[in-house]
Amino acid sequence: MTPKEFFDFAERQGARMVDLKFVDLLGSWQHCSFPIETWDVGTFEDGVGFDGSSIRGWQAINVSDMLAVPDASTTVMDPFFREPTVSVIANIVDPETREDYTRDPRHVARKATEYLAASGIGDVCYVGPEPEFFIFDEVRYEQNQHRGFYEIDSTEGAWNTARFEEPNLGYKPSYKGGYFPVSPTDTYHDLRGEMVYEMMKIGIVVEAHHHEVGTAGQAEIDMKYAPLLEMSDQFMWYKYIIKNVAKRAGKTVTFMPKPVFDDNGSGMHTHMSIWKGGEPLFAGQGYAGLSDLALHATGGLLKHAPAVMAFAAPTANSYHRLVPGFEAPVNLAMSKRNRSASCRIPMYSDNPKAKRVEFRCPDPSCNGYLMFSAMLMAMIDGIQNEIDPGEPLDRDIYDMTPQELAMTKTTPASLWEALDHLRKDHAFLTKDDVFTDDLIETWIDYKIENELEPLRLRPHPYEYSLYYDN
Repeated sequence: MTPKEFFDFAERQGARMVDLKFVDLLGSWQHCSFPIETWDVGTFEDGVGFDGSSIRGWQAINVSDMLAVPDASTTVMDPFFREPTVSVIANIVDPETREDYTRDPRHVARKATEYLAASGIGDVCYVGPEPEFFIFDEVRYEQNQHRGFYEIDSTEGAWNTARFEEPNLGYKPSYKGGYFPVSPTDTYHDLRGEMVYEMMKIGIVVEAHHHEVGTAGQAEIDMKYAPLLEMSDQFMWYKYIIKNVAKRAGKTVTFMPKPVFDDNGSGMHTHMSIWKGGEPLFAGQGYAGLSDLALHATGGLLKHAPAVMAFAAPTANSYHRLVPGFEAPVNLAMSKRNRSASCRIPMYSDNPKAKRVEFRCPDPSCNGYLMFSAMLMAMIDGIQNEIDPGEPLDRDIYDMTPQELAMTKTTPASLWEALDHLRKDHAFLTKDDVFTDDLIETWIDYKIENELEPLRLRPHPYEYSLYYDN
């Protein structure tokens, strides 16, 4: 859609307001709305000003003026405003130099796709994420000097089989028992359907939706694969739509990786493949039907995975999910069917177009623009340097001895460790300034100063159970 077509579209839809959205460093949307008559075609070149110092991880107050330049190709109708409102996503520009802002995550994704094309390897990277989330009825939490707690509740929670519900009919998915049940155990089919219909209205192609393994309303909605930048934009809409449909129904959604103790966390298995000239490059005669190029891409992803995890599992809570021996894949190896390997090669189809690598470590708390780009950069590095992915892990890990398991590398055990890997291993990310040193340093510093250090200063509620009466 061109800028002129944007205004024609808005007129046909009866939109009197435009909502401008952009993503902050951590992956949350920010927005500002304008009466549509205050815009013209020139706005799509000149942009609109805002205070960059108020955005997480961005400019200091002495250089706070920034421009948000709308991208007309992202135009859709926002489904949640009372009056018809046309929505457009912006790129961020420095007002003095007119250069794209290096800490704008969308700019990173644009540069990553450009780098792929410039490398000659391929011209499109397809991404297919599988984000999981929980639907709760209520959440309460507080942290201060004299109290620290959280409390969640769900009509589907396994802990509510004895709750007085006038009447309590049971049908609560058990812990780790929520995968694929029909109604009445699955009570959220229609709500997930509403989420899907809203996604379809703005052009997102959905492949499936279902209840996930966890109790208390864990769910998954799968989008069809799309080019990296397009999928990054769609992932933002995905979260926005799911949260707002849930709120409309009096529910609340979280993409927090591990909100429920001793049950499955929420991951985001991410499928990726590289194409050139309309042809898939990952199909071949090698292991699991992969080409040499795909095997080298997998080798690059496995080599750099500890650093990639700083973007793929970017919260302290992420590492409550990534625990050896539990449901999450922590083994840095590939396998054609073993879901305990971090890189799985799906074997559902022999179609060359379906051949891809599934990275199973990420979770949906991530910033998709940065995470997808980091994965692609690791794969490109693997292809350029012909990195060997190593022997496949096709055994059941629960049958392996501790000595055998010790020979397989694993993901970082904490966000501290992942950030340390990123600090030491990021040359593959900074090729052609796709990721800048400034962005990486800012990411590490922000995570330490605003998340890890504050956590380290506070007692954990479970410590009272362990130590209070010592």
